[in-house]
Amino acid sequence: MADINFYFDPICPFAWMTSKWIRIVQAHRDYTVDWRFISLRLINSHLDYDSHFPPEYEAQHTAGLRLLRVASAVREKRGREAIGPLYAAYGARILETGPDESRKPGWQGTAELAAAALAEAGLPTSLAGFLADTSRDAEIQAESDEALSLTGKDVGTPIVHFEPPAGVAFFGPVISRLPDEKQAAELWDHVVGLARFPGFAELKRSLREQPQLPSFGVAAQEPGKVEDWHAGSRRLKK
Repeated sequence: MADINFYFDPICPFAWMTSKWIRIVQAHRDYTVDWRFISLRLINSHLDYDSHFPPEYEAQHTAGLRLLRVASAVREKRGREAIGPLYAAYGARILETGPDESRKPGWQGTAELAAAALAEAGLPTSLAGFLADTSRDAEIQAESDEALSLTGKDVGTPIVHFEPPAGVAFFGPVISRLPDEKQAAELWDHVVGLARFPGFAELKRSLREQPQLPSFGVAAQEPGKVEDWHAGSRRLKK
């Protein structure tokens, strides 16, 4: 059993930033990580997208689900250890490239992107054929439900479960910039320490800067535009 179960949707920039931090912590603490699935498209399936999200979100969330179908096939055929490299390859193509207004909503879920990510992860590009395999959705839904059972439903991605099955779980932390190696370990200790207090429920602020990611046009160490992310669980589910 892994030290950390990390539930991600490949489309979510905040999950990606947190995953980069977790990889730093993993290297310094010698933790093992099981990269698991949570689909924003599936956990929001009961909502009217037109009234709850900006126009492009439905296409983005659907793209994330398509990529998770491929990941599901990879896990079945190549094992759980293949998911970490695949997620890294997804993130490099989706969130570590600059904004491009010529791209159509949902471009993240194309066969071209999936095949390129698979190739980088050393996996057969033919697995991109699972993008539209809806038979995978039941497994992804079950894993999404598993993640939400650990935290409650009014959250987004990522969800982190430390020392499963009895250890602590939490949504986030939502971070907009990547800490250095010393800060990464300190942040981890603070977050886990807080989560381990049985009476802790929530610590939150809605004023937040844009993530320091090329997809937002914000360079590392460059402060992003600060916005009031009111009703943050809705905005975070990107």
